[in-house]
Amino acid sequence: MLCPRCSSNQSDNIKFCTFCGANLEAVRAVLESREPGNKFDWGDTWVAEMFMSGKAHELRKLEMERRMGITPEVKRYNEIKAGVIVSSVGIGLAIFLFFFMQGIAGKVDPDAVQIITRIWLAGIIPFMVGLALIINGLIVSKKIVEIQKREMKRTEDLEEGATPRGLRAADTSEFIPTGMSVTEGTTRHLSNTGQKVEQ
Repeated sequence: MLCPRCSSNQSDNIKFCTFCGANLEAVRAVLESREPGNKFDWGDTWVAEMFMSGKAHELRKLEMERRMGITPEVKRYNEIKAGVIVSSVGIGLAIFLFFFMQGIAGKVDPDAVQIITRIWLAGIIPFMVGLALIINGLIVSKKIVEIQKREMKRTEDLEEGATPRGLRAADTSEFIPTGMSVTEGTTRHLSNTGQKVEQ
């Protein structure tokens, strides 16, 4: 057996390469577990993912999420949950900094007291971020979920064999009425041409 690391020739009964110490038993196990009919596919590697276009990468990501059971509704609830957590952290940080800085304010220079007593306002930043996540989850993501549900339902209807509205099978002789025709009213004139004109 050739060592995959140093390319030295090794006997088949040793566990580790005598030159570089590579685990030859693990290499043998991998080689034996491969099914002979399967060929290597570059499309299943990280290299192929690296060269994917943005749309293909997004479609692959959506497919992976679908396989893992992450629906748009689950993502929406996770976003709201994250917003509640971040807002709570922001409120907690603001309260902690307020009381902590009030205790320090009496022991510092009077010029620094103005700055120290306002440090609690830093807690407003995570609070506002969390609030934005909650609003996005309740309003914007709800609309996105509804759109994706409609799209999934339409896709499922098409997969079940339902034909889109307005399209018929190619072998049908059914007349599909349209709103307006260029030749509208011409059949009335044609019906008179079959009669003989008497003079």
